[in-house]
Amino acid sequence: MSDPLAQPAPPPVIFLDAVHKIYKSGEVDVHAVRGVSLTIARGEFVAVMGASGSGKSTLMNMLGCLDRPTKGRYLLDGVAVSELSRKQLSVLRNHKLGFVFQSFNLLARTSALENVELPLFYNNAFLSLRQQKESALKALEKVGLANRSAHYPSQLSGGQQQRVALARALVNEPEVILADEPTGNLDSRTSIEIMGVFQALNDAGITILMVTHELDIASYCKRIIVMRDGEILTDEANANRRQATDELALLNQRERQVKLA
Repeated sequence: MSDPLAQPAPPPVIFLDAVHKIYKSGEVDVHAVRGVSLTIARGEFVAVMGASGSGKSTLMNMLGCLDRPTKGRYLLDGVAVSELSRKQLSVLRNHKLGFVFQSFNLLARTSALENVELPLFYNNAFLSLRQQKESALKALEKVGLANRSAHYPSQLSGGQQQRVALARALVNEPEVILADEPTGNLDSRTSIEIMGVFQALNDAGITILMVTHELDIASYCKRIIVMRDGEILTDEANANRRQATDELALLNQRERQVKLA
């Protein structure tokens, strides 16, 4: 017998039902995404993989409310995306989603703190300048970069720049972080460090959806989806998940052994 006082289960943060995306190329229909159904609950850490042309980037654009499905339903935190006006869609995107890209997209003549503050100027008119600065510093603290808040992008390493970009994605406290090849421009060690930041954020309850073509990067996620020809080929829990802290410790040990040799 069900408990009448029990709270209803919260809706999934992302719900796709038979979603298609069809582009016109002259008189030819190009099916970029074919009938994808997908549910992502709060707190998940999901990698989406696939070769070029598999549909993963098109899927990410629809999940990020940058493009609309041709057919099917997309609910973002229970809201039917297809029913919204362009202005409503922009408001939903700015409050529910944070974006991290392969190219860091930082303003070169703006400090790390000011780069992180930028979304607040557009999305949070009710915050004072002092509150915006406090929110930006808090986001930088989450990614371990509060001590570099006054530095400009040219004074930061690639990994530090990606941390700033991640803090910028976090500053509006979104429901979901969408990351598109976030380690694509980084070396191996820095990639592991960034995956450690993502894992720590996910452990704190943040939902993360990451597009990557690198299997070793996907192995840090809790769930791996593989796409091919616009369809989901496999969708499985990652039984052999790697922990970035363990991988960094192992890497440090190997480097010490090389120095001693």
